Amino acid sequence: MKLQTEILAKASAQARGLAIDAVHKCSSGHLGLPLGAAEIGAVLYGSALVHNPSEPRWLNRDRFVLSAGHGSMFIYTWLHLSGYDLSLDEVKNFRQLHSKTPGHPEFHETPGVECTTGPLGQGIGNAVGIALAGQMAAARFNTPEYPIFDYHVIALAGDGCMQEGVAMEAVAFAGHQGLDNLILIYDANDVTLDAMADKSQSENTAARFKAIGWDVQTLLDGHDLTAISKAITKAKKAKTGKPQLIIAKTIIGKGIAEVQGTSKGHGEGGAKFSESARASLGLPADQHFFVSDDVRAYFADQKKRLTRGYNKWVKSFKAWAAANPEKAALLESSKLTPSALELAAKIPAFPIDAKLATRAAGKDVLQPVAAALPLSVSGTADLYGSTLNYIAADKDFDKGNRSGRNIRYGIREHAMAAINNGIAYDGLFRTSCATFMVFADYSRPSMRIAALAKLPVTYIYTHDSVGVGEDGPTHQPVETVSGLRVIPNLDVIRPADPEETAGAFASAFARNDGPTLLSLTRQAVPMLNDIPVQVRREGVLKGAYVAVPESAPLTHILISCGSELSLAIAAAKVLGPNVRVVSMPSMEIFDRQSAEYKEQVLPAAIKRRVAIEAGVSALWYKYVGLDGKVIGIDRFGISAPGGTVMKELGITADAVVAAAKAL
Repeated sequence: MKLQTEILAKASAQARGLAIDAVHKCSSGHLGLPLGAAEIGAVLYGSALVHNPSEPRWLNRDRFVLSAGHGSMFIYTWLHLSGYDLSLDEVKNFRQLHSKTPGHPEFHETPGVECTTGPLGQGIGNAVGIALAGQMAAARFNTPEYPIFDYHVIALAGDGCMQEGVAMEAVAFAGHQGLDNLILIYDANDVTLDAMADKSQSENTAARFKAIGWDVQTLLDGHDLTAISKAITKAKKAKTGKPQLIIAKTIIGKGIAEVQGTSKGHGEGGAKFSESARASLGLPADQHFFVSDDVRAYFADQKKRLTRGYNKWVKSFKAWAAANPEKAALLESSKLTPSALELAAKIPAFPIDAKLATRAAGKDVLQPVAAALPLSVSGTADLYGSTLNYIAADKDFDKGNRSGRNIRYGIREHAMAAINNGIAYDGLFRTSCATFMVFADYSRPSMRIAALAKLPVTYIYTHDSVGVGEDGPTHQPVETVSGLRVIPNLDVIRPADPEETAGAFASAFARNDGPTLLSLTRQAVPMLNDIPVQVRREGVLKGAYVAVPESAPLTHILISCGSELSLAIAAAKVLGPNVRVVSMPSMEIFDRQSAEYKEQVLPAAIKRRVAIEAGVSALWYKYVGLDGKVIGIDRFGISAPGGTVMKELGITADAVVAAAKAL
């Protein structure tokens, strides 16, 4: 269909008016991008995107990611005009309590929003992950007759996104992998929040992207509807095997003459000029949140056109499913996740004489879990040889093998986690990734968003304590595990032996309402054979359990997790039969248990409690109380063999015995 520039120009002006009115009404928000990129939105939602507003999660829709999430009124405006379940009243309730139009776009909250964005650069990483998932889906499910997955991922980013390290990590990965279903539109308005962009950047973006394997187009006028349409069409049709960058030179805050093209146009500062701006845009003075009948009619017709395309795809999909029942069953399996107990049952028991690091146990556990979840994938930041999370039955994902389940992210921990979020947002593949625990700090911002967006990502992070040893304090994460435990909705599980590791993997890969971090050792740990296998595995699923029961009367409770649980058990043998040992691999999971169960494990009447962990001590006081004692490490580590470091820093069974006797 020929581009209807006249009506799309009118829609652009009215989209600007909606943004101005919404920001003015709540006296909060960012006008710069919604106004500056209005024509880009008009072309995307009025012509270029393949989507269905009535089916926001259609498998083969084009995915649009607003990486510059502060410009949220951009996406709310176009979703509303396109006919998504986002009423004008919701637009008017921008940034208000319980509205579908929060300050930054949030996954699950607004139909048509693909990702939770706002922290700059994250959306670019997410878009790379969604594009990667699209490539994997096409390789696994398409047939020559039925290409049921052929969508594009289009991200809109600004100068702030492009300055972020996570974005540059992600685009380098995308270029290397040749993700040619990815289109990045750079809203190049030369302005950042504080000042003009030339105060903080001077690189040649086009040259930079070409150097890392991208095709680049530059639009000198990012408000030219025809030029925008041609550029997106060219990017979609490109057969170069490269991701596509469109640099669109725009005027930030366009439509508000007093601030457009300046840093003042970035935020809500232009809202006070709303009346003069609305007049210059040709909007009626007496009608705010105005959309004309002809613009409504155009987008209603566009929705009908899109629905016809969707119905055609549905017909093709049904024919594909009938012709490929095994592929169809595999695709359907993405909707069905086994329970943690079902997954745990698929993991063989370990030999009683095994003496493995929990990272090595994780290697063995991952294989049956991956077999039970054939759409699961596992990646690492250049550490497969150490984190041991390679799916042995499969090969690498790369240009020559898009169906590979092992993803080599390179030394890009932040982008790795952001890309994993993108895979999880897409929803088809169950994703996991790995690095050393101390490098969780590099990936933490993406992990936080995963927790906020309730994404089922699994982090397999190893080398989890001063037991790392000779690498020294730079690689000994004394504060890291506890630092992650305070992130809401992130389950942190630190298993004590191989059987607890089996329970930990089962819990992580069965979870559907948030991410899980598995904290695994570098050093070997003993098998806790005095505790039945089922008790260890199912105990992890409850977060904590009685590992060593006492004889009445109960006098002391020792609490621990990970490699230090064996020290608590050894101390209990010295202290006598009236001492209970509680394994607490996950504080978060335990805290979700019933009050009755928590009382069974940690009876309130017993005040003599000692906790031991080779990390900072503060969080353990929640469980031992002010009358108890925590043996931890509230300092950085030292370089020496792991066992020597533990002893030097007081992480010993003798220390537990002494603390318990002092109580």
